[in-house]
Formats: sequence, structure tokens, C-alpha cells
Amino acid sequence: MSKYKYSFYPGCSSERKASASNYMVSVGSMCKKLDIELNEIPDWNCCGASIGYAEGGELPRHVMNARNIALSEKHNRGQDIVASCAACWLGTKETSDRLSASEQLLADTKDVLEEAGLNVDLKNETPIRHMVEALIEDVGYEELEAPVTRPLDNIKFAGYVGCQTNRPFGIDGESYENPMYLDKMVETVGGEAVTDYEKKVTCCGGALAFSEPEKSQEQIKDIVESAYDQGADMIVTPCPVCQLNVEIYQEHINRKFGTKFSMPVTYYSQLLTVSYGGSAREAGLDGNIIKARKLEEIASK
Repeated sequence: MSKYKYSFYPGCSSERKASASNYMVSVGSMCKKLDIELNEIPDWNCCGASIGYAEGGELPRHVMNARNIALSEKHNRGQDIVASCAACWLGTKETSDRLSASEQLLADTKDVLEEAGLNVDLKNETPIRHMVEALIEDVGYEELEAPVTRPLDNIKFAGYVGCQTNRPFGIDGESYENPMYLDKMVETVGGEAVTDYEKKVTCCGGALAFSEPEKSQEQIKDIVESAYDQGADMIVTPCPVCQLNVEIYQEHINRKFGTKFSMPVTYYSQLLTVSYGGSAREAGLDGNIIKARKLEEIASK
């Protein structure tokens, strides 16, 4: 029997061949080592992400997230919902809070779910958490350190938290302006954290990468440039959107600004998996566009 059990909401980006599918590979490897059981919510749907805020109205957006909550309560009763995607976590958490604050919205949401054929009693009593929250608040740094067999020596990481996993909820007890949990996780697995990385909570632009790319790329340029200025070997993040934007747009920025960026952008779960003795494939490093060579070298030992 697993030590920790969660109702798991993976999100669209982690689907097979999607942009963060390698994230899911590393999360699975990490959880296996930490004795964490992830019970995927059956027939889960998209959270709507930023598209849900564009002309669709409040009710449809909250119904999408409420459906996942209802399915979790039905199939994974008593288990906290854990999302690995920052946008999925934020959207689901917001819906849960809004339903708790409005009896009318809750009633309307239940009516829509019933019309859609989901005949369940939506109680909306399940805690909604990001994977990092569960790791830090339930497992704890000491237990995260215990399985380390290959410390990430001589690698300097800039912990890029981004905005969604930090505001408005965040990790319990952490500063919104200068959260330290990624730095602590890096140090837990033997890496060196850039503790004064000034862009750790800067927005990457999110969906503006498509609608207003110039604004987004200015943000990304600052994020990567600051990591270089601090001597980082790579960036580590808990957010699939941040990872995607900051990694793939470096080449666009190089062409536009004449820079020579080639900064690997990794997930915290990749760091943990490698430090726990996992291979590069088990850590999903083969899915990174800008290769994290120093991690790959440690993974090959």
C-alpha cells in the first residue's frame, strides 16, 4: 500500500505527445521512488486555461472544472486532488473557491452537470493542490532528500517559479515576492540554487506568446538573461507553460535581439528523478528541446 495517495489531474499538456509529456514521465518516475500513488481522475476534461476567460462566460468555465471535481469525488473519494500543471491547478482551485462562496453559482453548476448526464452530488469539499504543494507539505524536504543517490553536484539552478504557482494561493508559508521552495528543493538534491534570482516570479507571458509575441518575448528575454547573469547552468520550473515558453522562444529571441541563448529549462521532477538514480529517459530529458547536458551526464553514471 502506497504511503501517499492522491486523485490526479494531469492536464492536457501532459498527454502523450503533447508539449509537457516528458514532464509526466518524470513525475511518474519521481512518485514511484517516493511511494506516491497517483489515481488519475477518470474521463477528466480540460480546465479551459486562459481560453476559458475569453468571451465564454463564467459559468461554462467553472462547470468544466467542477466536472473534474465531481468525478474525483465519485471515483477517488477522500483523496486530495493534485494537479501537475499550474494552469489546471489554478483554474480548479479558483472554481472550488468560487463555488464555496456562491450558493447560486454552485446550484447553477449542478444543474448544468445534471443536464450533461453527470448524476453525482457535487459536494466541492476536496482540497485542490499543486504537485509541489503535496511534495513539500506532505512528503517534506527530509523525505525528499532520503532517496538521493546521485547528488546534482556542480550544477547551478535558477528557480523560476513563475506567476501561477505563486499567486494568489502559493505554497503554505512562502513569500509571494521571493518564494524559496524551488531553491530548497534544488539544495535538497545536491544542486546549487541561485537564491537571489530576480526574475523568479516574473510572468513568461502565457498565452500572449501567441496573441502578442513581442511582449511575451521581452519577458522571456529578461527571465533567461537574468539566469545567465547569475551564472546559472539551467532554469528549473514547476509550470508547463513557463517551461514551454522559456525554452522554445529562445531561438526566436536570438534572431530578434542577436543574443546567443541556449539555456536548458527543466522541471523539478526531472531533477529529483535524476538525483534518485533514474535514467535520462526516466527523467524525460529526451523530451527537452534545449538539452540539459549536465543532468544527462549525471543520469548516465
